[in-house]
Amino acid sequence: MARLLGYLLVLAVLAYGLWPYYTVFRLDDAVREAEPEALAPFVDLAAIQANYAARLNTPVPAFEPRGGPGADQVVLWLKTNLARLGDAALDQAITLEWVRNSIREAARRTTESRPALFMDAIDFAFFESWNRFVIRVGPLGSETHVVLGLVGTDWRIVDLVR
Repeated sequence: MARLLGYLLVLAVLAYGLWPYYTVFRLDDAVREAEPEALAPFVDLAAIQANYAARLNTPVPAFEPRGGPGADQVVLWLKTNLARLGDAALDQAITLEWVRNSIREAARRTTESRPALFMDAIDFAFFESWNRFVIRVGPLGSETHVVLGLVGTDWRIVDLVR
């Protein structure tokens, strides 16, 4: 009986470890869809907006966008208009379409294949903690991090950092 429980425990740990990778495969299909609403089951917009609001309210210079053509213009726009517009700026800027376009652009920047697929652009994907899974799109220095969080019983994008 103990041996059976041991096998079941190992099986449960393996299934939990593979679970977010299955979500990444499903996310790849959703990113390729023409309609941004295909991403809705995989995105927690409120969490992304809250993370951006927290970053904008902290004086950490490391989050400032890098200069050049690939700089994150959304963060610059939000930072200049957040005081004037408040939370409405986050609601207007961070949408399902923005999430889809950000992931597509990160894939386009980092992979030579066309059409640029999300799966082809992933350089690293692993657990950060038991309920956070980080996907690095692109090599270090020019990466985009897609952070999945365990929301209820589903893995969802809870942060997107360039």
